Amino acid sequence: MSQTDKRLSKTKGLKYAEKLITFAQISYPASDINSIQVQEVRYYCRQLIDLIKQKEILIDQLKMLSESLPIYQIYVSMPGIGPLSAAQLLGELGDITRFDNANQLNAYIGIDLNRYQSGQYQRQDHINKRGNPHARALVYLIVRNMIRQQASAPNHIVDYYYKLKKRPIPKRDKVAIVACMNRTLKCLYAMVMTGTKYAYAYTDSKSNNVQE
Repeated sequence: MSQTDKRLSKTKGLKYAEKLITFAQISYPASDINSIQVQEVRYYCRQLIDLIKQKEILIDQLKMLSESLPIYQIYVSMPGIGPLSAAQLLGELGDITRFDNANQLNAYIGIDLNRYQSGQYQRQDHINKRGNPHARALVYLIVRNMIRQQASAPNHIVDYYYKLKKRPIPKRDKVAIVACMNRTLKCLYAMVMTGTKYAYAYTDSKSNNVQE
């Protein structure tokens, strides 16, 4: 437990120690302890540890710079968006009030639909995948995180995801996720433009309509 930066419990530390002992007993050294290969692995391990520490410092700086911004407080109010995700959204999307509407925001990260039709032929819709690929990947991970953490707090996006999956013709997972990305951006844009934090409420529990 003293040889790692992780905060391990005694139970978890014992479990890892038992695994290491087992692996040591069934393994056979392929290289001498003083060989070049061993020294090289040690060197890259030290480099990796240093990079991880530098990354943690940069993450703390990113959070600190973002916390004073009103938009940051709006972002973190939405379930599934943590402090780091909110700070990354600020970095990738910038001031989203510069967009005239949420559709322009969707186009900025490249999830607007690309449709093609010629005569009676109509190709299946695809997203453009233009714009900011880092922002697109970030919003994708945020939606996934919302679904994983659905038990922690009610969320309109998660409700919409399962609504798409339970239709008579269920949407494929990636299609449903992109639709949720679209809705997430629209929700965030509306919240920022009105200066309001996230609030979950059903307008009609019978019809299961959701108000954003």
